[in-house]
Amino acid sequence: MNIRYLLHNAYGIGGTIRTVFNQANALCETHDVEIASVYRTAEEPSFPLDPRVRLVSVTELRHDGSRWTSGPDARRRLLRKTRRLPNPLPHGRDFRYSRWDPMVDLKLIRYMRSQRDGVLITTRPALNLLSAWFAPRRVIRIGQDHMNFGSYRQRLQDRIVRAYPRLDAVTVLTHADLASYRAALGDSVPLERIPNGIPVRPPTPAAERGKVVVAAGRLGRQKGFDLLVQAWVGVREVHPDWQLHIFGAGKWRDKLSGMIAERNLGDVVKLRGVTRDLDGEFAKASVFVLSSRKEGLPMVLLEAMGAGLPVVSFDCPTGPADVVDDGVNGLLVPAEDVPGLAAGLSRLMGNAGERASLGAAARVTAADYAMPVVAGRWNDLFTRLKLLQNGESFSEVRASTGSSM
Repeated sequence: MNIRYLLHNAYGIGGTIRTVFNQANALCETHDVEIASVYRTAEEPSFPLDPRVRLVSVTELRHDGSRWTSGPDARRRLLRKTRRLPNPLPHGRDFRYSRWDPMVDLKLIRYMRSQRDGVLITTRPALNLLSAWFAPRRVIRIGQDHMNFGSYRQRLQDRIVRAYPRLDAVTVLTHADLASYRAALGDSVPLERIPNGIPVRPPTPAAERGKVVVAAGRLGRQKGFDLLVQAWVGVREVHPDWQLHIFGAGKWRDKLSGMIAERNLGDVVKLRGVTRDLDGEFAKASVFVLSSRKEGLPMVLLEAMGAGLPVVSFDCPTGPADVVDDGVNGLLVPAEDVPGLAAGLSRLMGNAGERASLGAAARVTAADYAMPVVAGRWNDLFTRLKLLQNGESFSEVRASTGSSM
């Protein structure tokens, strides 16, 4: 079967890109898989990609609308002027597509309509909306939500409710988001919860771990690293010999650097930038912390648990509560509770035995999210949707596949 993924920018970093690459790497064993990137910001992608997976750029444009192949003195394009205006089309309410660029829209529609058969999987609201409106019905059209329905502004939610019933299926990451979409869409479109999948990893010897807490993600408001820096003030008073290493890049780097300097934390809180070996950093750390204000189902959380790290996480909407069983494989702290986050970190940092037991349980939990398991769920969904496309009814599909869809 032909499987086509459409990503905003396959050359960037982030959980959505990483999980789509993981899916593609697993599914190319039995399918013809392609990843199409709307924008292009690098020569090569940041994450490993199986050579059997094709990676193509739909527009060959950077985010600012300039051509990828153009030099700095030739970044002029007439249609870039329209990017100064708010996008008047409904998919412009997705913040990644807030600037209007008719060339991008046209090339996206052409790419979608060029698909002759198989499955087209779009990966954020703007792309899901375009697929609902323009992708041909001969193709199985699946819209993925990598965040959560409640995080979108009301006008975008309204468009989702109107357009998503035109899709063949919508997939979400968590039980909570599945309930949200069922309340919003009812039975108008098949809904399926398929969590992110992670590669299988070998065990990491505990003796290699140091007094390091690790965090990772885009340096922006969503990931809440400002809250984490605030929490570390209290942590340092109890555990001055521990360090916090934050991996990632983003617009908030200067803001976070300033916060660290103002609190005299420069010797223990490190902004480590982007790493291509996060697994290696997990192997050297003793605790993982998630300080996000909101999530879908954070890939980095699953990866840390798969590496045997106990986690301390805000119970933000959504994701952590699906994975973290408080006191069993990690600690859940009320959302944005900075003192609670500091207390949870201090608790694990001061108890090696609890770290070991929670880390072992975390690895067991992560096994349920191993990519072979998740790939099997994707293949089951493809089979069911193909039966529906061939004219079988929902009841017939349920009876033949044992599905609850």
